[in-house]
Amino acid sequence: MKILNIGSLNIDKTYTVKRFVQPKETIRALKYEEFCGGKGLNQSTALAKAEAEIYHAGAVGKDGKVLVDMLNGAGACTEYIKWVDDVSGHAVIQLDETGQNNIIIVGGANERIEKEDICSILEKFEAGDIVLLQNEITNVDFAIEEAKRRGMLVAFNPSPINEMIDRCDLKQVDYFILNEVEGQALAGIDSEEPEAIKEALKVKFPDASFVLTLGEKGSVFFNKEEVFYQNSFKVDVVDTTGAGDTFCGYFLAGVARGNGYEDCLKEASAASAIAVTRKGAAAGIPERKEVLKFLRQ
Repeated sequence: MKILNIGSLNIDKTYTVKRFVQPKETIRALKYEEFCGGKGLNQSTALAKAEAEIYHAGAVGKDGKVLVDMLNGAGACTEYIKWVDDVSGHAVIQLDETGQNNIIIVGGANERIEKEDICSILEKFEAGDIVLLQNEITNVDFAIEEAKRRGMLVAFNPSPINEMIDRCDLKQVDYFILNEVEGQALAGIDSEEPEAIKEALKVKFPDASFVLTLGEKGSVFFNKEEVFYQNSFKVDVVDTTGAGDTFCGYFLAGVARGNGYEDCLKEASAASAIAVTRKGAAAGIPERKEVLKFLRQ
């Protein structure tokens, strides 16, 4: 089973700070670094390192060679990435001393993915293949509809949550991969309790399967017939950037291999645990052999 990720490619401009800057305040950064990122690139990198057959489609500007090189180095196919006369997408990230982050996204070339691009790429794939989407590119609603029309399985990470998601026919999504904030927003409820979110999502999207990540509380897979829980692994956190993307990529790689959902959760949880012990989003994603060794310990 092939996986096509039509996703964002960003340069992460990362500022390490003692604490997050407050309104009307100016602070000095402790360190400045650049990393390859974007939810699309991170997830494709995780898929490649998890040994999936992954093809990345997207767009970069004249400054984007480092992003394409990163994906190639990880083992993803990049023939469907187009080059445009624009800056590549980028993110401005504050990273505090506890490893927490906040992020501002600039779309750049990610906003130059046209419907014609999506159609020409989808022609290269077959019914039963997986298309993975996030909410950091243009025409996500069209990509969902067109992939589903061709018989592909649609996996959607609805991040960032904003008004663009309202354009999407979410009834066509087969797999939702989301955190508690995204789950609550999609469920349309006031409660922050995972069980309440879980039950509301099952009612709202009865034909879909869900992976809900719960931070330190672990994760849960569920649909109308099954539910599996996975505890988180205890590690020393350095940088949480990209942890959810690592989880997403490893989970879908397991699905593509035909693994049971319990095994998919366990491997994804281990991979994201390793990732948060390292600096950088894509740079911190482990190889599958590291994940399997971690699970044996």
